[in-house]
Amino acid sequence: MSGDWPLASDWLAGGSDDPSALVVAGVPLVEHAITPSRYDLAPAAVRQRLRRLSTWHGQRRVALEHVEVRDVGDSLTPPPLDAPLTILLGGHNEVTHAALAAAGPLDGWGLLTLDAHHDVRPYQAGAVGNGSPVRALIDAGLPGGNVVQVGIHGFSNSRAHYEWCLAAGITVLGPGRLPDVADLLDILAGRCEAIYVDVDLDVLDRAFAPGCPGSRPGGARPEDVFEAAFAAGAHPSVRAVDIVEVDPEADVAHVTVDAAALTLLNVAAGYATRR
Repeated sequence: MSGDWPLASDWLAGGSDDPSALVVAGVPLVEHAITPSRYDLAPAAVRQRLRRLSTWHGQRRVALEHVEVRDVGDSLTPPPLDAPLTILLGGHNEVTHAALAAAGPLDGWGLLTLDAHHDVRPYQAGAVGNGSPVRALIDAGLPGGNVVQVGIHGFSNSRAHYEWCLAAGITVLGPGRLPDVADLLDILAGRCEAIYVDVDLDVLDRAFAPGCPGSRPGGARPEDVFEAAFAAGAHPSVRAVDIVEVDPEADVAHVTVDAAALTLLNVAAGYATRR
């Protein structure tokens, strides 16, 4: 830590061995993307931007330097979700499928996505990519009734994919429902043993996410995404949160990478309140 201004980067580098420590892992998946982009650069870029941020959540009065954390580095294979809470830095949205599909029987899991898109495109075996993780998870046994999608944009999805979601039992909500994430997690927790939260930052309005190829005008405000991230970190049923779909090479003035870094810190601040 640095004097009277503890840095978030120093906090993340703490290397705790506490079994209850928050786990952070980079998963720089980039293959099979709908729009080829440098998603693989995002984990390193987020860690770099943490050097500009502190450990103090001023609005919530939460200090992260007392939160045990372990950064396990980067791997194309997500770590097992056996910690109390794991934050995965993508990479693109296939991270959601890769991490949750390996977490054991899916019938006890719930999935809440903050995303502009349904992510239910047809796919080929071994090539799920970032357009199909939700469809692939349902094919693998995740109950559609355990999936809640928040932030779905107008004119960014097809009618066929919307109808597929409804037929599968998925709850579909628009960007205006992000403030309801805490309540939605409570409802989902009544159906599931554990919850995975997918934060695809293209849920943000394009003005706040120029580094997300799929972002469009009319999306969510950063403060709503950060509040939702805090709610996810605070909820005792949430076992994993991913932060995906950021291309640092396409970013402008670090706006999108900063949003990813602040999302991570808000999840961690929420986790601090569990205890």
